[in-house]
Amino acid sequence: MEVGQKFDKAIAADTRSVDVPIGALKGLPQDWIDAHKPGADGKVKITTNYPDYIPVMSYAEDDSLRKQLYIVYRQRGWPENQQNLAKMLSLRAEQAKLLGFANWADYITANKMIRSEKNVAEFIARITAASDKRMRAEYAILLAELRRLDPKIDAVEDWQQAYALGLAKKRKFDFDAQALRPYLHYDKVKNGLLALTSKLFNVTYKPNLSAPKWHPDVEAYDVYADDKLFGTIYLDMHPRDEKYKHAAQFSLQSGVAGVQLPIGVLVCNFPDPKTSNGLMEHKDVETFFHEFGHLIHHVFGGQQKWARFSGVATEWDFVEAPSQIFEEWSKDYETLKSFATNDKGEVIPKALVDKLRASDDFGKALWVRHQMFYAALSLNMHNRDPATLDQDKLVEEIQNKYSAWRFVPGTHMQASFGHLNGYSAMYYTYMWSMVIAKDMFSAFQKAGVLDPATALRYRKTILEPGGSKDAADLVKDFLGRPYGFQSYEDWLNQKKKK
Repeated sequence: MEVGQKFDKAIAADTRSVDVPIGALKGLPQDWIDAHKPGADGKVKITTNYPDYIPVMSYAEDDSLRKQLYIVYRQRGWPENQQNLAKMLSLRAEQAKLLGFANWADYITANKMIRSEKNVAEFIARITAASDKRMRAEYAILLAELRRLDPKIDAVEDWQQAYALGLAKKRKFDFDAQALRPYLHYDKVKNGLLALTSKLFNVTYKPNLSAPKWHPDVEAYDVYADDKLFGTIYLDMHPRDEKYKHAAQFSLQSGVAGVQLPIGVLVCNFPDPKTSNGLMEHKDVETFFHEFGHLIHHVFGGQQKWARFSGVATEWDFVEAPSQIFEEWSKDYETLKSFATNDKGEVIPKALVDKLRASDDFGKALWVRHQMFYAALSLNMHNRDPATLDQDKLVEEIQNKYSAWRFVPGTHMQASFGHLNGYSAMYYTYMWSMVIAKDMFSAFQKAGVLDPATALRYRKTILEPGGSKDAADLVKDFLGRPYGFQSYEDWLNQKKKK
């Protein structure tokens, strides 16, 4: 645990930056440019924090800027975490062998839904094969877009993929992600999300002004459902120095029936309305919904007799499903129109949301394959002798095998791949959970995305039991049948529900 804390701390403390002339910012939103004033040297400082990194990679026309920022982003935590990771892998391998397992990957998956390292490898292979044809077709479209700018380009690089994807979506769907931003102010998104969950799950949020806080920006709410206090949530939503750089839900206190209520914390790095205009990318909104799904799971599930089965203490490869399913509401027009308004009070146009949904389908196979790179890297870091492991060589080998984007020399992404601490060999769980999440969402597609009866049944059968039942049984209770792969395959291949 101590080594893992050092690993995480090295990432959180390592905010890197590049300094560029203001002319290099062409293509970025004007409000973003206005918020980044040049220094005395005439240059603009751009950090590796999300509110800087994501817009630059998505919109900056300057390819050299994107490459420069990409490389320093994937150098975070290095070289310190090269040693921390080596120590962490060594300790895990030693523990696994003491317990009679061949390696850590086999040990850590033994009590999960998937059961073994071998099954993880087979799952990764299955998803890789299922997405291959579509991935190649999508890649060809992105390459064609970049060749419109430079006919000599022979590959889409990792620092180019987000920008190229934006170009393709504009051309193919007449969709510009920047057009969404005026409707996605942080305060409105937050209030809309609280209102949505109140409606779906019969929840009331009451500000807790006396709760202890670690920073003035943190908000606390007590969560009531069915006239009963279920727990407390904290929202720590904006970036600051040396804060955790990603987005995640953390358990501050597990719930134990009759003893203590669950307390959950949501930590994100979204634009701060006090220091900017507070406008979010839609991907940020999707992340907000995803992580909030974890938060309500923690609160509703935290009512068990034993802490071991409370909150999100299901099998680890199911734990992402209740958050992934919640992403669906972030793209639903009926949901968005309830809070997505611009500074004139105008509601987000349905045509714009329709374009969002259509464009969101494009590039999914590319994304799935890059996720398989992360999953395979996570697995392969933990299924071999750490004493002979060349970290950078393994990253290069695995990325070139699974991802559409080839490895970029000079990067050390494993040093800032925080999931190697918390998830160890189990990054596969994101896609495994998504298979289940897509199947569970089929019930909402049939009854209506905002159907309160289906939502309440979901709360009672999936969220509230926590880890008191096997995840497969929870899903069967909700769907009335065992989970399957058909909904996921339909999603991947864009097959419409009848």
